[in-house]
Amino acid sequence: MQRKIKQIPEEFKTYEEAAEFWDTHDSTEYEDVLEEVEMHVDIQKRHYLIELDKNTAQLLQESALKKGVPPGYLASGILEKRLIEAV
Repeated sequence: MQRKIKQIPEEFKTYEEAAEFWDTHDSTEYEDVLEEVEMHVDIQKRHYLIELDKNTAQLLQESALKKGVPPGYLASGILEKRLIEAV
């Protein structure tokens, strides 16, 4: 007897809802309704960890929030500018 599979929702309200659905369903049972896509990923960005004291980290967070940018982006820009000036 063939098991009835649940239809894929048209749209998931949240990422968590989508994750819950796919955690409990086998995607191979939906091959007839899924589209094959081709993706090219070029991962060249590297992440480096640096130590900051608590005060500097807090200032970075506050400044990044005011500028509307991620703290890592702001820190990278500041470091690059200062290092170029130091040469």
